[in-house]
Amino acid sequence: MKKALTLLKVGGKIVESPDALEQFLRDFSVLPGPKVLVHGGGRSATDLATHLGIETVMVQGRRVTDADMLRVVTMVYGGSVNKNVVAQLQAAGIHALGLTGADMDLIRSHRRPLKDGVDYGFVGDVDRVDGARLAQLVEAGITPVLAPLTHDGQGQLLNTNADTIASEVAKALAPYYEVTLVYCFEHAGVLSNPADEQSVIPLITRSSFEQFKAEGIVSGGMLPKIENSLAAVEAGVKRVVITRADALGAGCGTRIE
Repeated sequence: MKKALTLLKVGGKIVESPDALEQFLRDFSVLPGPKVLVHGGGRSATDLATHLGIETVMVQGRRVTDADMLRVVTMVYGGSVNKNVVAQLQAAGIHALGLTGADMDLIRSHRRPLKDGVDYGFVGDVDRVDGARLAQLVEAGITPVLAPLTHDGQGQLLNTNADTIASEVAKALAPYYEVTLVYCFEHAGVLSNPADEQSVIPLITRSSFEQFKAEGIVSGGMLPKIENSLAAVEAGVKRVVITRADALGAGCGTRIE
């Protein structure tokens, strides 16, 4: 029987709030069993880019990453954000190791081609994740902390969506562990009424998702998150949970199975 493993993805809003991050990492550190953490950090990159006089260009909510912006996101995601998280986990007694997809050739991607006439620059779409190597780290008692950066195997770093990295890493670890993937963000779960935090949908399956889409109950930015989640489950991940960061371990949120 495979051991249980929890893979958490935490977004930029939590990472950028010192108090919220401290509480989240305390809750993360006491979760039982092996763990992996994937973090975002988008607004920190925007703030540094502004400070350096580099324009931030977003298309449909996605960052266009030119050469200057790639240097910024590498400094922020792979540097300040990642190492701050690692240092706090070490203080909590967790043997954390901060990594990008380039380290140990963990996550290889290709540069995204033109899409609807838009060149997203140095943005990567994941081709493969080395689940066996990650599992070796976990079995050695290490908690990997993954920044949203990958590489193409030819020396080029690529900015990569953190939700996608979490989903792809969960799928790659599924042959070795019973994986629960948890997306932590600012809402209590997937809401049937965005204005009501009590309207959490407790369970979403592929069939119910299609119904929710048709009825307009689930829309916008939540659609790709649920699509990623269902794809992960269909690829062998035990379950996906979407919940609020401060409800970690409380059994709340939306389960996707």
